[in-house]
Amino acid sequence: MAASSSAGRVLTLCKQFQNVFRISSSINTQHCTATLTRYQPRLYRETSPLAALSCYSPTSPVGQCRALHTTVCRRGLEEFFDLPENWGQSDVKSGAPWTAKQLRTKSNEDLHKLWYVLLKEKNMLLTLQQESRRQKVLMPSPERIRKVERSLIRLETVVNERETALRVLQTGQEKGRPGTWRKNVFGYTYWYRFKEYAIPWYMNKRYKRKRFYTPKFVQPHIRLRIEKALRERARKARLEKETQAKLEEKFPHMKVSAS
Repeated sequence: MAASSSAGRVLTLCKQFQNVFRISSSINTQHCTATLTRYQPRLYRETSPLAALSCYSPTSPVGQCRALHTTVCRRGLEEFFDLPENWGQSDVKSGAPWTAKQLRTKSNEDLHKLWYVLLKEKNMLLTLQQESRRQKVLMPSPERIRKVERSLIRLETVVNERETALRVLQTGQEKGRPGTWRKNVFGYTYWYRFKEYAIPWYMNKRYKRKRFYTPKFVQPHIRLRIEKALRERARKARLEKETQAKLEEKFPHMKVSAS
């Protein structure tokens, strides 16, 4: 009887433990399901790098970042083509190119924005030019490319002027990379830009092989080279004068050039 009562108690305890494990397993399953359901949309959104930024709070450092985009997201390859109202027209109205005087009045931020606007306009015009060549038709108002290129060159000139002025104030050097005028072994004078070396110049064999001097026996050849250049210049001037005289004799009523 004692053995049967002890076996019954053990069986009862085993059933109680089995019920406890069944309840705990069901709770864990529900918790995991709720967790997956809660984070499943976020995992799906993170497949896109731009959409993943919207999942974070605005106070987080990542949420404050913004993807760089220079055009409206609704427009794609249309940026490489002209406006639809200009399609099929032989003449498109355009303004004058930017002058250096106008660009000097702009701030650095405005110049930065204007550079990308002009760059986009240039890409659009080059695309239009290539398409016109492919279709073997005339490009409408091809002078627009030259206007944009002039504006870009002047804008870059203005930016370089500001950088040079700032560099002179800070370092006293006009050029971004300092240097000096030097002569080589053939007597030619050129601008040598300074470089940084890992060892001093008097221990650098590569630097010593450059020979920043002109030997004495080269001096007569330098004079001959200068004389040859002067003779060539005088010969070209004489030929041009003779050609002008022949044209005036053949065409007396021809307009004389300003030169």
